[in-house]
Amino acid sequence: MQNRSVITLLMCVLVLSILFFSPAQSVFALQVGDKAPDFSLSATTAEKVSLADYLGKKPIVLFFYIGAFTGL
Repeated sequence: MQNRSVITLLMCVLVLSILFFSPAQSVFALQVGDKAPDFSLSATTAEKVSLADYLGKKPIVLFFYIGAFTGL
């Protein structure tokens, strides 16, 4: 049982290392002035809201607050 726990821990460390140190991560990074990719999210009213719904019609500011509405 202890060997299984060690193997599980090592696998987790390996996966996290790949995620954090992968050079592919920079491919998804946006720079200042880049156009935001289109996306859809559920509003608090449960309807889907898309970036395309407002693009070109109103000024848009994208702001992501890590941990918002998570109870942290």
